[in-house]
Amino acid sequence: LKDRSVDGLILIATAIRESPGLPTVVVSGHVPLPEVTNVIIDHDAAAEQALTHLLELGHRRIAFLKGNVRNTDTADRWRAISEKAEELGLEIRPELVKEIGGPVGEDLFSPERRYRTGFEIGEELLAADSRFTALFTFNDVSAIGAIRAFLDAGLRVPEDVSVIGFDDIPSARFQNPSLTTVHQPLREMGELAASTLLDRLSGAPQQDFLTVESTLVVRGSSGPAP
Repeated sequence: LKDRSVDGLILIATAIRESPGLPTVVVSGHVPLPEVTNVIIDHDAAAEQALTHLLELGHRRIAFLKGNVRNTDTADRWRAISEKAEELGLEIRPELVKEIGGPVGEDLFSPERRYRTGFEIGEELLAADSRFTALFTFNDVSAIGAIRAFLDAGLRVPEDVSVIGFDDIPSARFQNPSLTTVHQPLREMGELAASTLLDRLSGAPQQDFLTVESTLVVRGSSGPAP
């Protein structure tokens, strides 16, 4: 790319461990590097918003669906959830923590795989007879898959179990029930990445991290603990 006179790079959720040698902005990047600015969501605030919402509804046994290790947000988001849970006095039970996974070489990032992952983990939680009243998932599509598993098992959402997603994809509000989720301002993050790179190319100093705020969007999939 440098040989073709590229001036700068915008990377999306790309795990890099060394500087590309050009002014670079990474959306959902977490590694400070020379010439690299990372645009990230405030995972601490997002975790606090979601967990506080569930605690206020009376939930104490909460299941969690973690992201896959290949996702650049996984480590920081789980760190934030773990720390905020401790601050709020919420116990995270290991048997209620599942991780998005699959065979080597499988595309874990396709919507179809994510739906199946949420569905499979929903079934797994129910088969283990693990008592839980809420599920907080890594993304919306896995949340939708889990809801399908709960409904197929005869449970009601949110009367029997509440579900919270993450991202606020366009279809989240049209699900049945509509999905309570952490809104990730992806358009704002993209615009910030573009403007930051243009500023860098105009001589502005590098910043390691730029943080945008999340918002919890409360819809129909969360309600009082049974």
